[in-house]
Amino acid sequence: MTEFRIRLLAAVTRTLAVALLPLAQLRSPGRARFTACQWALALRFPAEDLDGLEPGTRASFREARAVAFWRDHQLIGLTSGHRDAAEQHRLFTEEVRRTGSFSAARRRVLPPEESSHVAGRALDVRPAEGAAWLERHGAAHHLYRRYDNEWWHFEHHLIAPGRLPHPGLPDQYDAVAQRGL
Repeated sequence: MTEFRIRLLAAVTRTLAVALLPLAQLRSPGRARFTACQWALALRFPAEDLDGLEPGTRASFREARAVAFWRDHQLIGLTSGHRDAAEQHRLFTEEVRRTGSFSAARRRVLPPEESSHVAGRALDVRPAEGAAWLERHGAAHHLYRRYDNEWWHFEHHLIAPGRLPHPGLPDQYDAVAQRGL
């Protein structure tokens, strides 16, 4: 997509949200800006699916992107959120086949039993500018970039989990949480 088209779609989305404010005020008094933002972004990113995300993840993502939208004029779309175990297994198996190794595949895709996507806590976002905004401001919404090699991947955690170089490393945050420390 050309830079001109990206800017044009962003401007149209913002104009649409402003135009939807009166209707949103009728529908959601006191939350009109939030509601108009969600409607406009649903039209801008029609293929995104927030179903299957755990409620805290969904709420945090929706709030974060409303703030990004109104305060900083930044659009954030969801490329991938919840995946069922079968889809995650398919992605992992394809990556094993592509890389030729289980350990190499884990640097890009985790098996279903380890994936935060299957748990409904992970979000892959777009565009890169939206991900950069989320990296700077996501902690205020409990959304954290998890991996150095994936600019698009964020997870919902109530306590900052720390960044890992790639998905295949043991997560010390989870290990500590499981021990109850």
